Amino acid sequence: MWGVPVDMDRERFEELVGEALDEVPVELLSLMNNVVFLVEDTPADGSDDLLGLYEGTALTDRGWDYAGTLPDRITIYRLPTLRTCESEADVIDEVAITVVHEIAHHFGIDDQRLHELGWA
Repeated sequence: MWGVPVDMDRERFEELVGEALDEVPVELLSLMNNVVFLVEDTPADGSDDLLGLYEGTALTDRGWDYAGTLPDRITIYRLPTLRTCESEADVIDEVAITVVHEIAHHFGIDDQRLHELGWA
């Protein structure tokens, strides 16, 4: 069930995404290749429960012919995240989990394994 929506403007939410990225070890971030992070208010399909989305070709699926492609996209969705949280502290935690979850997809880790690891 949805909690009480948290009132947070886009600028503050983007700061939280940046702070979550700052917590990712530099060694891990340095292994990421051709990926951009975005914040959007809602998913294009209007989903209420999608907090983040990885779109691209995971590093584990890239072959010798991977070149000249647009960057992969990791999008964190503000309004669905705010609707699932009851406080700013909840938003901070949820954004951190979502950022790690989507980065894991970039490295080829699927939802089932993320669930097993507690990052689903």
